[in-house]
Amino acid sequence: MLKISPNAKISPMADIEDSIRGGNIIIEDGVAIDSFVKIKPAGGDGDVVIGKNCTINSGVVIYTGNGVKIGANVAIGANTTIAPTNHEHRSGDTLIRDQRFMPSRGGVVIEEDVWIAANVVLLDGAHLGKGCVVGAGSLVRGKLEPYSINVGTPTRAIGYRETDQLGAKTAVGS
Repeated sequence: MLKISPNAKISPMADIEDSIRGGNIIIEDGVAIDSFVKIKPAGGDGDVVIGKNCTINSGVVIYTGNGVKIGANVAIGANTTIAPTNHEHRSGDTLIRDQRFMPSRGGVVIEEDVWIAANVVLLDGAHLGKGCVVGAGSLVRGKLEPYSINVGTPTRAIGYRETDQLGAKTAVGS
């Protein structure tokens, strides 16, 4: 079921498909979705929830797979792919397309106040902690600490955002 807040701003050139398997796609108040964003139910029956005041830039692709939860105030850069699914491929005697999907690693969770730069790939099991940053072109497949700054393929933390919240983190590059 597709549930879009009347207070969301979605480009008429975005493509948001409704699920035929019964999964939910929920877009909350204040969300801005740019042109050429694709949200596609594929690879599972998980829900996609996009929290309040998120910005999703041009060319982003979100597959529903095993589910995507995006917290409030998240910014997602252009051409990012969120793929919470894993295609089975082990049998050489069966076409890959006929092998279906592997068990879930937990979908993708993006906590609030996260910035994901351009051309990032988030795979099944990615969990981005509150306030973290992911640099352009990175690949995320596991858990990123709150307020961490992460780069690379696969990602690695290179520092932390300055904060006084819950056990103050050190400055960038410390």
